Amino acid sequence: MTDKTKLRNDWTKEEIEKIYNLPLLELIYKAATVHREWHNPEEVQMSTLLSIKTGGCVEDCSYCGQAARYHTNIKVQALLPTEKVIEHAQKAKDNGSSRFCMAAAWREVRNNRDFDRVIDMVKGVNELGLEVCCTLGMLTEEQAVRLEQAGLYAYNHNLDTSEQYYEEIISTRTFDNRINTINNVRNAGITVCSGGIIGLGETHADRISMLLTLATMPKHPESVPINALARVAGTPLENNEKTDTWEMVRMIATARIVMPSSMVRLSAGRIEMTEFEQGWCFMAGANSIFTGERETLLVTPNPGVSEDMQMLQTLGLKPMKRQAEKVMDQFETWKANF
Repeated sequence: MTDKTKLRNDWTKEEIEKIYNLPLLELIYKAATVHREWHNPEEVQMSTLLSIKTGGCVEDCSYCGQAARYHTNIKVQALLPTEKVIEHAQKAKDNGSSRFCMAAAWREVRNNRDFDRVIDMVKGVNELGLEVCCTLGMLTEEQAVRLEQAGLYAYNHNLDTSEQYYEEIISTRTFDNRINTINNVRNAGITVCSGGIIGLGETHADRISMLLTLATMPKHPESVPINALARVAGTPLENNEKTDTWEMVRMIATARIVMPSSMVRLSAGRIEMTEFEQGWCFMAGANSIFTGERETLLVTPNPGVSEDMQMLQTLGLKPMKRQAEKVMDQFETWKANF
């Protein structure tokens, strides 16, 4: 058996560019090889994302229908009751999800009663045995510590795009703000979920630059979502062209090669992909998806649980077990051999 591809945090832009520009089938082959060295290629992590507070955000992210300044048909929803969130988490667990992510359309976390309620939600979901993830906007290291103490497993804070293109998409916060929050999360001992969106009007060089930022962090993000732009009517990017699936495959494959230990999540945009197209993404190294009972990903359409389970069955894949289940399986194996 060959040794695993080594983890590296010293990638150069030229090295990643060379990988990214490989002939597509050669790139997929290399990525699939790395994927099999580090992960079980038959398993896909099923994650559920729930919007616990929707719309009314003061940010101006050009892709987001939750920005208050854009005229979209998305209804503002106050922070959900804790009991309702726990119910959704239990359903997600029953449907095979191993991670439950709670998203609030905030610019930043504030030390108020709403944050106290989120802390209670994290505790409640954690007690269900799920990996708990949050995406709440910017937060301080002290706030991250509170979340970690409550049982938060992961924090999502996407880069969205390259540092060079960032100001074309968002003006209400800086790229450095993103990096600072990721550092605060890491310093608090929480795992990092960070990736980006393609189809924003960025160049291939911007995509490579974004991957370079992620792959040269002192520790790679444990989860790397690759999103295709979900074109929301009323936002500045509503008329952008649909992201080509092969471009998604190229991004996923490159991410898999330069960050081999990370979970690479096929995220937004799946609703416009066939099973065949998603299958290529899994072949290229994706091993995580968002699914959900509401058939939405925050405020945009997403395949439902039954549809996703049928796709996995067709492709010969299966939901990844929760860590507690893996430990129990190992214990049962040990008992059988004792």
